[in-house]
Amino acid sequence: MKISMVGTGYVGLVSGTCFAETGVIVTCVDVDKVKIDNLNKGIIPIYEPGLEPMVQRNTESNRLFFTTSLKDSLNGAEAIFIAVGTPPDEDGSADLQFVLSVAREIGQHMTDYLVVLTKSTVPIGTAIKVRAAVQEELDKRGVNIPFDVASNPEFLKEGDAINDCMKPDRIVIGVDSEKAEEVLNRLYKPFVMKNNRIIFMDIPSAEMTKYAANAMLATKISFMNDIANLCEIVGADINSVRNGIGSDSRIGYHFIYAGAGYGGSCFPKDVKALIKTSDKNNHSLEVLKAVEDVNDRQKYVLFNKVNNHFNGDLKGKRIALWGLSFKPDTDDMRDAPSLVIIDELVKAGANVIGYDPVAIPECKRRIEDKITYAEDPYEALKDADALLLVTEWKEFRVPKWTEMEKLMKNKLIFDGRNIYEPKDMKKWGWDYYGIGR
Repeated sequence: MKISMVGTGYVGLVSGTCFAETGVIVTCVDVDKVKIDNLNKGIIPIYEPGLEPMVQRNTESNRLFFTTSLKDSLNGAEAIFIAVGTPPDEDGSADLQFVLSVAREIGQHMTDYLVVLTKSTVPIGTAIKVRAAVQEELDKRGVNIPFDVASNPEFLKEGDAINDCMKPDRIVIGVDSEKAEEVLNRLYKPFVMKNNRIIFMDIPSAEMTKYAANAMLATKISFMNDIANLCEIVGADINSVRNGIGSDSRIGYHFIYAGAGYGGSCFPKDVKALIKTSDKNNHSLEVLKAVEDVNDRQKYVLFNKVNNHFNGDLKGKRIALWGLSFKPDTDDMRDAPSLVIIDELVKAGANVIGYDPVAIPECKRRIEDKITYAEDPYEALKDADALLLVTEWKEFRVPKWTEMEKLMKNKLIFDGRNIYEPKDMKKWGWDYYGIGR
């Protein structure tokens, strides 16, 4: 079986590689020639645990190919996935220009039946626009080639994307023809040999499912952050509250950790897009608007704690940041809380020294020399007035406390992810600030 995957970002590259791992012949397409040349040399454009050796293994086995030619990728393909970016437009809605551009190019070059799938996160109704774009190009050519359009939203977590792809909780597919369903059943069967987790539904419902899923997870995060801020006021501990409510099977423990706010490529963008879709249809999603508002405010909580501790005088203070990416096991800094924290600290006159195991190159690309970068976590602590833990990388969980004490001016920690215990910090003589504790 042959397929084409258009777009070599997180979704396209991971999904294409995982399909190749099952024996499918996959051609990944991207307009970025440098990226494609690098991929053909084995240079991976993103950091994702386990991805590099899997790409290498499948390219060497002639199951995974990379090209800039969408036309060439269609030769013998039964399905083509559109996995290009859908960045937020100025009004917050998803920008579909890249998705529809690919759809038009498919119509210009396809020669046999194809299932055209939207893998990108797209608003409800996008499949109709994709179908129209493909058909318009076929009509221009004066040819009658059958095709189907389907929606196949992804549910990959950055940092654990390979596992999510190879062992999915569920595979959601929106179709409107038996032929498309048969093709996609064959394609996805290797991923669900033990349990049938393929959920077929109508296309609009599949498009909505992705947004609703991310909106629900974002809601859980903002809810816990809002409760955490109240916990501080009334003297409760959010970690105890989390244990209390998480034991309820109806709630569970996932996504109920208080912190410095959510970021990344999905939650901020998808929440905005769903709010915009709702507004366009004269329905106001009040809960989601509150979710977004809470998250925007939460990104300032850690800075406010630092600023209050130093009585509003941060000029000349040396502040160490552990963690720059929006979450561990990725170098992604899209909408990362660290960017807000850095901006506020620098505006207040502080000198910021940042360390992250993998995200420093990405941070430099985004903010250049706005801060100083350390080669290891302890270098960042030298003469530091305070440490801010922003991303909960595993290497930060059990640090060398005695060495830290020798390096820093003050035994002062602002824990934006609640990975340390307040009672331990107090016993060891550290001034400790958490979230909701």
